[in-house]
Amino acid sequence: MIIDMALGPDAFALLRAPNRIADLGLPTGLVEDLFMRRVLTERVTTISEASAALSVSHPVGGELAESLRQKNLLEYHGAEGRDYRISLTELGQRMTTDRMAAGRHVASMPVPLADYQQLAQLQRAEVAITREGAKSAFSDMVLEDGLLDQIGPAFLSDGAIFFYGPPGTGKTSLAERMSRFYEDQILIPRVLEVDGQLITVFDPAIHTEYPHPPPGLDPRYVLCHRPLVMVGGELTLDMMDLQYDPISGLNAAPIQLLANNGILVVDDFGRQTASPDEILNRWIIPLSRGIDYLRPNTGTKFTVPFELKLVISTNIDPHALGDDAFLRRLRNKVFVGPCSEAAFHWILARAAQRTGLEVNAESAAHLTAITRGALGELRPYVAVDFCDLAVGIGRYHGSPAALDRAMIERVAAVYFVRRHDAEPTPRAEPAMARTAGTPPPPAPTARADRADEVGPAVAR
Repeated sequence: MIIDMALGPDAFALLRAPNRIADLGLPTGLVEDLFMRRVLTERVTTISEASAALSVSHPVGGELAESLRQKNLLEYHGAEGRDYRISLTELGQRMTTDRMAAGRHVASMPVPLADYQQLAQLQRAEVAITREGAKSAFSDMVLEDGLLDQIGPAFLSDGAIFFYGPPGTGKTSLAERMSRFYEDQILIPRVLEVDGQLITVFDPAIHTEYPHPPPGLDPRYVLCHRPLVMVGGELTLDMMDLQYDPISGLNAAPIQLLANNGILVVDDFGRQTASPDEILNRWIIPLSRGIDYLRPNTGTKFTVPFELKLVISTNIDPHALGDDAFLRRLRNKVFVGPCSEAAFHWILARAAQRTGLEVNAESAAHLTAITRGALGELRPYVAVDFCDLAVGIGRYHGSPAALDRAMIERVAAVYFVRRHDAEPTPRAEPAMARTAGTPPPPAPTARADRADEVGPAVAR
């Protein structure tokens, strides 16, 4: 099986599993401590089992077991095939129990920070994007070429990308699909070691593990697709720094470290508890220098790589977020506005196909008029939502649904919000006759799997 890795063969050769303790690049005391914690947790185990749990090779585990036995901290209980069953001595149990009061981590052996700093540089993304490539990445959305021609160059250039525009025009969907520009895999360390401090980096909830790692890979690394980390209104300043857990003795990596060599999306920018200035100021130096500064609970500051594409999305007026100096820091600004009538009809046709609804030219024109009357412009999520709601109404009545004029009126009555003191919204008359005779575009043959994939999705 061919693996498209960001690293070349020569660089990957440096990441093969070490067969000696010295080649781990870690303090020997820390390595022995973690091995003893693992054995104590299992009470009686084998060298192979303890080695696998700590993400080290069997030769490293064998060297550790022999060293600890010579120190009267570990004992053998006989052979099991080519392996040995082991446990801690009474002295080893007391020593390990005392040390575990400061941290109970018994999983992977860490990677030295220096090794990761070099790795992140070697895995810097090199992307070649053409208009055809951009169309392919956003093939499940209906986008104008002009918008694609802004997104592609913005992704290729340095600096953050700033999506802005009214709600529901597809900014979030655009941001999350940008990860499709990447076609290779990278290595992510399970745990980092910095001056005796341990930092968890690999997170299965964020990082998508590639199922077929190359043979001989150092098991302290995980082969993954380039990460896409998305945060919204829940983002706080604390999430940008190390979070220490006194029980495990581990530091949780900040979001920008989790996103290294990938994309970090800050959605709903301006709706966080921290001000836009505070958030951007936290990353302005890392963005320009490619390094970030972290401080563990010991107070010692150290640097980590900051190799990512930062994408910021908002439906707030940019001038309400900050002054000109603030906006100047966001070099690539892409306006994502309402869709055209032709695009709106395309989205409606695709949504109707996905949901099995019948829709004709008159229905398309009527929904267009209703939407303009309620919102003043056309937003793609309306077409998707109307189709989904029409299906629900059909199921309620136990009959096949059609998105005809009557159904559109019924959905509109529960969909759009109006003022309590407002006059009833008049039904849309055939004032749109100029479009009523225009048939909607033919439904595409490909089916969309989700509601947010038939056009620019609702901005979350």
